[in-house]
Amino acid sequence: MRYVTLLVLACSIFISCQAPKKIASANQWIQLFDGKSLEGWRAYNGKTLPPGWGVVNGEMTFSTKMILEKDYDYKGSRDIIYGAREFDNFELVVEWKIPPGGNSGIFYHIAEGYRGIPEVAPEYQLIDDEHYTDFHDITAYNKSIGVTVNPHQLQPLQSTGADYAMYPPDASQKATRPAGQWNETRIIFTEKEVQHWLNGKLIVRFAPWSEDWMAKKSSGKWGLSPDYGKFRKGFIGFQDHGSSLWFRNIRIKPL
Repeated sequence: MRYVTLLVLACSIFISCQAPKKIASANQWIQLFDGKSLEGWRAYNGKTLPPGWGVVNGEMTFSTKMILEKDYDYKGSRDIIYGAREFDNFELVVEWKIPPGGNSGIFYHIAEGYRGIPEVAPEYQLIDDEHYTDFHDITAYNKSIGVTVNPHQLQPLQSTGADYAMYPPDASQKATRPAGQWNETRIIFTEKEVQHWLNGKLIVRFAPWSEDWMAKKSSGKWGLSPDYGKFRKGFIGFQDHGSSLWFRNIRIKPL
């Protein structure tokens, strides 16, 4: 009888010791791309992948000839989402590479049913800061959104790492690698603070839905997009913006 009692006690201790591991598993990294297939990924508002996306040499790629800014078809964009699961608070890590003149973005809290992802989801900007305007004339566009000083130049709110059109990156901390080289992005989102990291450096931080956030939204580019940034849960996605793209080591951890 004593042996049975001790055995039951030992089993109880063993089970209790294992419980924290089950709880911790909810915060484990989830691979969104295994380097072999694009399972789970699809077009925004679609059921299959758009043309151009595939897996090449273990990397998620978008292949196309460069499209000039004036010729880009925003209605026919080929943005994609990881449609297998939505996320609220998270830590996302992505390695990415763009060509000279390249442009893309990482979206989160995406909701479907809109004309395009940008009108609803915040974006971590990816762009060739140094040479984008060597390939694209953005003067007319910048003037249309109220830029009066050097409208031919890429603005801080449009540069790599920015919370696009909302919060510019800290230029003193940016260490962007040139077009054609791999960069690492880390986005940490909680309801208290959002952080944008680039190659190990914290370059943007802000409080979502704060008074400051609301003021920037209403007075800037998103003033006419009432649902921009309002969703607290949604899909992760990548933007096609008319240039070839490469992504790898895409993983996310729910917080």
